Amino acid sequence: MTTTKDPVIKLANLRMSYGGRQVLNGVDLEVYPGQIIGYIGPNGAGKSTTVKIMLGLVEGYQGEVQVFGQHPGDGDASYMKRIGYVPEIAELYDTLTAREYLTFIGELYGLSTDEAEMRARRMMTEFSLGDVFNSRITTFSKGMKQKVLLISSLLHNPDVLFLDEPLSGLDANSVMVVKEMLALLAAQGKAIFYSSHIMDVVEKISSRIVLLDGGRIVADGSFDELKAQNHEGSLEQIFNQLTGFNEHQDIAGRLVSIVQEV
Repeated sequence: MTTTKDPVIKLANLRMSYGGRQVLNGVDLEVYPGQIIGYIGPNGAGKSTTVKIMLGLVEGYQGEVQVFGQHPGDGDASYMKRIGYVPEIAELYDTLTAREYLTFIGELYGLSTDEAEMRARRMMTEFSLGDVFNSRITTFSKGMKQKVLLISSLLHNPDVLFLDEPLSGLDANSVMVVKEMLALLAAQGKAIFYSSHIMDVVEKISSRIVLLDGGRIVADGSFDELKAQNHEGSLEQIFNQLTGFNEHQDIAGRLVSIVQEV
């Protein structure tokens, strides 16, 4: 996949091991403005490790990593202000109110207190949370907390978004809003790095799908390209074919038989 634009993310021969186990084994990847990358793979494939390396949260890797032309380990973290991040498991300061938390996050990204609070209030209202703007996050449901996380990643108008299971806990209407929002952001030139195990969502929203297995990229292309290459009808079927997992029906049958023994 080629483009005349410069990549916002560049990985070259990226390798990482933990306790002697090779987690990433030579990952080469370039991400360009306007792309929604569906970054998928089995548990333990190295997806979260890749993202944490790009965010400067993990050291000790080998290979080249550039984000906006900068290296995460060079001591200059200014590029972080151009990044938004929603981790799969996040620890919110839930004793704070949504206003306090989002204003604090906005200030960390360089917004003034007033601007951060205004943007947060408006986005909370659009997510139907305006009436709990001054409520403590500890009282929020999982879906409400997920909306706060999404808002916190967008407050500062980032150029790259890293989203790990961003739809977790959201109701159907909110899922539609977020999917449409991501498409609009990509159309504005934002790069979106989207990781999820929900294959039908990845299939529908991604302009490019990257499949990681065993620490290596085993597929990279649009859904139509991957379907043509692998002669499969759905992303889930392509995923199973490329990762060699074809035992789901047998395993499900054995589990049900165990349940029925009771």
